[in-house]
Amino acid sequence: MPASEPHQIATHSPHPTGAPLSTEAAAQALRNGPTGAFAVAGIAVGVIFIAWLVFYFLLFIPRGAIG
Repeated sequence: MPASEPHQIATHSPHPTGAPLSTEAAAQALRNGPTGAFAVAGIAVGVIFIAWLVFYFLLFIPRGAIG
């Protein structure tokens, strides 16, 4: 974009910024669901659970019972 052209952000544009989406394409996108988000969340929960097990077996168990 040349420097002489004024810059306009999409939120202030009166025109749509994306191409129109067909009904079939929208239905296909919704049919697939958020599988990537579920995968990321599952990996995060797995990492946290493994970290908890490491703390439990390497930190809490060797110290013995309290009292």
